[in-house]
Amino acid sequence: MRPGMMAVLGKVAFAFLIVAAGLAFEISPASADAGFQKWIRDFRSVASKSGISRRTYDAVFDGITEPDPEVIEAARYQPEFTNEVWDYVDSRVSESIIRQGRALKVQYKPWLDRIERKFGVDRSILLAIWSMETSYGEALEKETGIRSVARSLATLAYADRRRAKYARSQLIAAMKIVQTGDVSARGLTGSWAGAMGHTQFIPTSYLAWAVDIDGDGHRNVWTSPPDALASAANLLRKNGWRTGETWGYEVTLPPGFNTRLEGRDGITLGKWTRMGVRRAHGGTFPRSHDMAVLKLPAGRNGPAFLMVRNFYVLKRYNNADKYALTVGLLADELAGYGGLVKDWPRGYEPLDEDGRMQMQRHLQQLGYYDGEIDGKFGPASKKAVLDYQKAKGITPDGFPSKTLLDRLQRG
Repeated sequence: MRPGMMAVLGKVAFAFLIVAAGLAFEISPASADAGFQKWIRDFRSVASKSGISRRTYDAVFDGITEPDPEVIEAARYQPEFTNEVWDYVDSRVSESIIRQGRALKVQYKPWLDRIERKFGVDRSILLAIWSMETSYGEALEKETGIRSVARSLATLAYADRRRAKYARSQLIAAMKIVQTGDVSARGLTGSWAGAMGHTQFIPTSYLAWAVDIDGDGHRNVWTSPPDALASAANLLRKNGWRTGETWGYEVTLPPGFNTRLEGRDGITLGKWTRMGVRRAHGGTFPRSHDMAVLKLPAGRNGPAFLMVRNFYVLKRYNNADKYALTVGLLADELAGYGGLVKDWPRGYEPLDEDGRMQMQRHLQQLGYYDGEIDGKFGPASKKAVLDYQKAKGITPDGFPSKTLLDRLQRG
């Protein structure tokens, strides 16, 4: 749950935003263990004042004696580049992801029926969030998704001056979760930044919105997909989700349209229609009185969108336009509405998922890539392409193009 810093209770995916911030650390190898242990001892009084019992505190910190170096490294990491919107979307709205999501829609139909009735949030939106956050839970099976939340947050609170307040508040919330009995101290696992479970709730957001829909007496986002999906639905509903409405529309703009209207508030769908804006898939806007904001995520030569209320509710999950847009696009594919009418202005011939996997294999064989062969074009894949291009004297654009794959295949 990889974002502007957000209010802790208002943003589930805030934890992932720490990556992008400039961080300052004060740890010396000689004193790290002793200093960390002292921090744990001293924090006990803070926890006690917040209602955390000695028993809970001891259980949560049992066996934790030193900071997690991987958390420190992750928090220090700053991406060397930002993916273009099409790279971001392509890696998250692929053929295999759509197939898997549709299969899960069938598998979890009884639960999704129940969740939709109770919370009024479309199942395709919930499945898209599940995919975006943990690849439908697959990321939880990896080491990065099962580290100790207590150790991660304590490490951040101890080691990161700028995020100490956030980490301390999340750590108190995490101990409250254990104290209520929803999860054991050992079961309190999550990402390096404290995001937990299938739908990646930070502890304060869990306390605010997690629900128990499977009826076992525990709000279990870690091993119960129904609880995790229902919790995500509850978060969206409590933040203003409008039942039965979409997140936005792909649109076409008339010739000579004034794109300086992008981002302008206070314009209804009816007024956009009078200005010549039309739905890309045809038809009329069903609620002409609704306010909508024009977004051009790839500039005037790319797809255009009118975003309505639910788009901004999705941003309460992760305050990034790319995130909310991709959730919406994936949800539309899962629902069978189809993809974009207008393609992204990539400037190169893109690869499909299989082509991206072939590119990853070639780069791995050449020693440039050591990640998963999954067809997802994230930072590791882009860095591998850039390194290869630089080594071969090719203009380093980092694009997963058919031209580059052809060159890799020729050897």
